[in-house]
Amino acid sequence: LRYNLGGLHKPFTIDLDQRNLANGQPHNVNLTRTEREINVQLDHYPSVSYTLPKASDTQFTLVKTLFLGKVYETGPIDPVLIEKYNTPGFIGCLSRVQFNSISPLKAALRSQLSLPVSHQGKLSESNCGSSPLTISPMSASTDPWHLDGGADLFNEEIVIPDGVNRNSAVIGGIIAVVIFTILCILLFLIRYMFRHKGTYHTNESKEVKRSESADTAIITSEPNFTETIDENKKEWFI
Repeated sequence: LRYNLGGLHKPFTIDLDQRNLANGQPHNVNLTRTEREINVQLDHYPSVSYTLPKASDTQFTLVKTLFLGKVYETGPIDPVLIEKYNTPGFIGCLSRVQFNSISPLKAALRSQLSLPVSHQGKLSESNCGSSPLTISPMSASTDPWHLDGGADLFNEEIVIPDGVNRNSAVIGGIIAVVIFTILCILLFLIRYMFRHKGTYHTNESKEVKRSESADTAIITSEPNFTETIDENKKEWFI
């Protein structure tokens, strides 16, 4: 994967990645350029930043042509290899190409108006062997790679606090639930203690309240008690 920046000055070329992209699998490439800073992300790999030299042209006001799938510069590359790979042209599937707010492939395939988009060879619409889209695409406000005038650049420092705040909210919720549970248990224990405070059990006769004295209550509630008294009054003679 190579990024060639032409212009009025000396062309600048970056070998972005040495991985084999011709492996029959779909790949996603995002290039974001702001003045001399270029951010490139390939598939799920971390984003890599490059800084253009001062001799390179940083203005995109004269962009007239965007070439996809062919190498048009010579440089130190073997001309034989360039000829070999350029002869068949581009073979493969481009699922989406977007330059700022312009989508040249969509314009070439779906627009009936005469737009400054041209192509050579056969160009047909395809799903590139992937399953149909089931998730709606991201809006411009949530897409970190979307560029428009006045919009802030993608910065990981903006994303990280969001994740920290989300984690803090989860931890705070768990702590609140634990504190609420402890308070409920304490309230239940306090209520239980006050309800049973001063309650005790004795072997006092139930007839005490309805009798004139404790002795009368015992005699009334326990008939065997009188028999015991009578037996004690008996005298035995030998």
